[in-house]
Amino acid sequence: MCNLYSHTRNVEAIRKLFAKFNDAGVNVPPLPGIFPDYAAPIVRNDEGGPRLAMTRWGMPSSKKALLDNATKRADKLRAKGKEVDFDLMLRMEPDGGTTNVRNTSSSHWKRWLGVESRCLVPFNSFSEFDWSTKQDIWFAFGEERPTAFFAGIWAPQWASVRKIKTGEETIDLYAFLTTDPNEEVGAVHPKAMPVILTTPEECETWMAAPWEEARALQRPLADGSLDIVARGGKKDGDSDSLGSRKPD
Repeated sequence: MCNLYSHTRNVEAIRKLFAKFNDAGVNVPPLPGIFPDYAAPIVRNDEGGPRLAMTRWGMPSSKKALLDNATKRADKLRAKGKEVDFDLMLRMEPDGGTTNVRNTSSSHWKRWLGVESRCLVPFNSFSEFDWSTKQDIWFAFGEERPTAFFAGIWAPQWASVRKIKTGEETIDLYAFLTTDPNEEVGAVHPKAMPVILTTPEECETWMAAPWEEARALQRPLADGSLDIVARGGKKDGDSDSLGSRKPD
């Protein structure tokens, strides 16, 4: 699961892979550490065509996930002898969002697989946590960290409780697809890696093709495509830079 990545380049770097989008009024700051529920730039299919927008990371979780979480909280309170208004608890159950989407056959995700709900998520490096060494391992396309995209989906103006202290919010949300890992990512995280787009043709397919065609992009990168560029640190730049090197 990828829950940390960076984007540190300007808008023109994004345009090298996908040129046609509206960026009016959007300031894109360097973001060396993007965490779940942070706002980050995405290029999303919107009314009037693709548009660059700062959007919160974490799509709506499924009703079942929220029900299960609320039930666990209610059971703990009842075990302490406290009364529970379960309907209210469920309505106010915090949903921090789902950052990675793997099962695209799920009815929960199918509603957002159409062209109108797709987006490109620019990144320069991403991290997978290595539990054997207890540190973040940063991957990129070499030490220069050129811009590429995660294949993403987004939901406009979704009403939910992200945190109890802030209450209900209505915000735009995004996440990106994952797939089986390639060799170098799998050595660190054997379950999954993000779906990555590296050419203008792939980006155009993701943003414009019907799902029957676009779904073929949910596949691992070729083995050896990525380098480990840093180890440790919750921001790319705070880490121990390794230069451009292949995994051991």
